[in-house]
Amino acid sequence: MSVLSQPYFHDEAAAFAKLEEILWADGIVCPHCGTVGKAYEIKGKTTRIGLKKCGACRKQFTVKVGTVFESSHVPLHKWFQAVFLMASSKKGISAHQLHRTLEVTYKTAWFMAHRIREAMRTMGMEPMGGEGGVVEVDETFIGREPGKPKKRAYHHKMKVLTLVDRESGRARSMVVDDLKPATIAPILRENMAREARLATDEAGHYLRIGKEFAAHGVVRHGREEYVVGEVHTNTIEGYFSIFKRGMKGVYQHCAKKHLHRYLAEFDFRYNYREANGVGDQSRVLKVLEGVVGKRLKYQTPCI
Repeated sequence: MSVLSQPYFHDEAAAFAKLEEILWADGIVCPHCGTVGKAYEIKGKTTRIGLKKCGACRKQFTVKVGTVFESSHVPLHKWFQAVFLMASSKKGISAHQLHRTLEVTYKTAWFMAHRIREAMRTMGMEPMGGEGGVVEVDETFIGREPGKPKKRAYHHKMKVLTLVDRESGRARSMVVDDLKPATIAPILRENMAREARLATDEAGHYLRIGKEFAAHGVVRHGREEYVVGEVHTNTIEGYFSIFKRGMKGVYQHCAKKHLHRYLAEFDFRYNYREANGVGDQSRVLKVLEGVVGKRLKYQTPCI
């Protein structure tokens, strides 16, 4: 039997029931007043599917209120299909493919994809490399900085900094404006534990900040050094290979104002991959658990 044969991928009532099961496991929560367990379902032939009324504040709501699905006219079961397609496609799925598969307009598919990426964003992350673990840090370049003329090397390209915790196999990426030590150092201080062991290439912007951690191992790629003991950046290069194949082969173009959300998508799939014990269905569940409190409006998709 196909995974997509599950009722909540085709039936609207089943989709609402599934989302309620995920988000309201401990009882119905009113998004207006926060009261738990005092809401009841409103029934009737003309009543919207999943409509509830709070016994405390007397306001009506559905499980979509306060999530990335709020105010969307797309049926919830199509949202479930879109979440599965994005969560299970290793290098992503384009908005054009979504619009053809889901039979929605391209504009709708594009915005749906951004809302799902918003649900994939991880909030409140703890420092990497706790208990002396190795954290690989490197940067990569993609596309072109807005308004910058093409030059040699990477100066005209958008810059992405990524950290990979080798012990947990998790990645964390961010867009940076430049690679100056003053820009890189605060990011590493915020995202790495002091007892972590840093592994980088010979780039100069890591040298001073590297002294603040338990150890700093360097591989000099210019001298054709790629592995020195346990020091290497091969793990993070593997992450970059997936990211660039997806960005160039599937998405092809990305404006800088949206790049942070594409990074969240690739980070999410990398962190919840098969090698970390997470299958496709569990990954979809993780996305749906992250939809709360992340409303995204079409007028402001780059925030």
